[in-house]
Amino acid sequence: MRVKICGITNLNDALQAVKAGADALGFVFYRESPRYITPTDAKKIIDKLPPFVGVVGLFVNEGIDTIDTISKYCNLTVSQIHFDVDEEALDMIGSKALPVIRAKEPKDILQYADRYRLVDVYCEGYGGSGKRLNLEWFEGLDCSKIILAGGLTPANLHELKKYNFYGVDVSSGVERIKGRKDYKKVTEFIENAKRL
Repeated sequence: MRVKICGITNLNDALQAVKAGADALGFVFYRESPRYITPTDAKKIIDKLPPFVGVVGLFVNEGIDTIDTISKYCNLTVSQIHFDVDEEALDMIGSKALPVIRAKEPKDILQYADRYRLVDVYCEGYGGSGKRLNLEWFEGLDCSKIILAGGLTPANLHELKKYNFYGVDVSSGVERIKGRKDYKKVTEFIENAKRL
């Protein structure tokens, strides 16, 4: 199972997550988030990462031009789109676009069924709330293109075993404080996810 550690704000957290086996790191380009990082600061971290690590930018209510400009500047692998967009808009984004479904009810997770997508629980803010989705919503579904987020911790990952998710995304579940990771939790989370 692939693992993304999101809400990276400093080089030390980034390098420790990579050392622990993270497949991708997430950078939040949303000013209202406590994990916000400027594109300039993100680029300084990204430039020091080893090869073969995915670099994901999280965007909320931004225009395609802004997303493309930041993606090119930071050399992002994926643009994570945390707002409602149609398939056409996703295709117009220059970097690989990952739509995010903020699910309120079971039928929501069927959106973008032909695409890889991230499914998170709906909350007023965007991401990092620590709230969990009802796993029963995924019963009988093909989850092989779904990256699950929301309320995941090292202790509850075992509950995902039967669903065959493509990956998991964690931020608050491995933090000491908002924007700062707990290396022990990051390591334990990645080890537990890779056992699934």
